[in-house]
Amino acid sequence: MAVLTRVEAVTLPAKSVLCRKRIFDIVCSLLGLIILSPFFLVAALAVGFTSPGGVFFCQERIGLKGKSFIIYKFRTMQKDNTGLKITTAGDNRITPVGRLLRKTKLDELPQLWNVLRGDMSFVGPRPEVREYTDLYTEEQRQIFLVRPGITGVASIRFRNENDLLMASDDPNRTYIEEIMPEKLRLDLTYLPHASVSTDIKLILETLDVVIRT
Repeated sequence: MAVLTRVEAVTLPAKSVLCRKRIFDIVCSLLGLIILSPFFLVAALAVGFTSPGGVFFCQERIGLKGKSFIIYKFRTMQKDNTGLKITTAGDNRITPVGRLLRKTKLDELPQLWNVLRGDMSFVGPRPEVREYTDLYTEEQRQIFLVRPGITGVASIRFRNENDLLMASDDPNRTYIEEIMPEKLRLDLTYLPHASVSTDIKLILETLDVVIRT
């Protein structure tokens, strides 16, 4: 006889709280795109002129309600790179400009467009490729109850994820069996507390981590 395991359901905040969170995302992402437009131009020129392959990295990710969307980043890797869907510290596919953008998290800024469109939020679980989301358990799939984020609890906790993967003999297996389950556990703890105030705290914490490292 099959043993049925109980899935612990996540309770989301009230709709009004999530509505305010969405308004915060729209206003701040629009302001960010306007204010940071000069930097976007500089970064685009730096990426485009230092290595072939275009300015932006575009990839299908899985987000709200399990639906796919295209995520945008400044391209940080060589054109037509092959290999793992994850990166490790010292990955030789990363360009010199890309290494700087990754270290400062500036490669993520084009996702302001994703936030404005409604694909993403400033704060939430990081969106994964389908190869990984297909491995989620029923409980872990509750991640899809909210929009994925540019940063989040797990993103901060695993700021050194690339270093952890580099130390592994099998980075993909380490990610799937050790890192991904813990990231999902952390992100699920965020869901009941998703709000503008919580998001501001996590954004400030993210900035502090980036500056200190």
